Amino acid sequence: MIRPLAGARWSTRRAGADHGGVERDSAGELRVLPYGDRALLVEVAGLPAVAALRSALARSPLPGQRDLVPAARTVLVVLDRAPSDLDVVSLRRLSLETPETARAGDPVDLPVVFDGADLADVAELTGRSVPAVVSALTAVEFTVAFGGFAPGFSYLSGLPEDLHVPRRATPRTRVPAGSVALAGPFAGVYPQASPGGWQLVGRTEAVLFDVDRDPPALLAPGTSVRLREVG
Repeated sequence: MIRPLAGARWSTRRAGADHGGVERDSAGELRVLPYGDRALLVEVAGLPAVAALRSALARSPLPGQRDLVPAARTVLVVLDRAPSDLDVVSLRRLSLETPETARAGDPVDLPVVFDGADLADVAELTGRSVPAVVSALTAVEFTVAFGGFAPGFSYLSGLPEDLHVPRRATPRTRVPAGSVALAGPFAGVYPQASPGGWQLVGRTEAVLFDVDRDPPALLAPGTSVRLREVG
């Protein structure tokens, strides 16, 4: 829940032609809202704009910027101080064109055994054979859009539209750790055993989250990810 500071103001601006990389929401606005006493929440229209904003703030951080938390349509900018009007002005002045080379860290190659319980259903839903589904998935260069659901779980964007499939009508009470799955426009890997409703297409032995590793999460927003068939 957004909790504005008492007396704080939120700001909007029209997305002009000089910021062609920003998708427009229904009102054509980028919004900056106070979020508690040490953060600002920036609302944009969708994933491309989120990626552009995250990349811009990684290149040109605000003074005292401690963390960036992207989501499907927002970026939370965490500070070590109270936000100011100058921060809002700085956000509005950012160039939100994403450079072609903007990536976070080294590419990650995930070895995957494609034997998921829902692989045949995914093939039927997409009108492909099972080998064709596997071939299509291993040809995609995914990008970590944002994290969520569980520590180490990343929403991987870049899935071609003809591979979009719905969540299962009945979620499973337990999905094994390392399960590679699809739902809507995203792919993802379950970092630990948990309930889940995504379509399971395979499994990986890669450890997605380890508290003794620095950083604990294998995948960070902006990271390029490929699925490599093994087994």
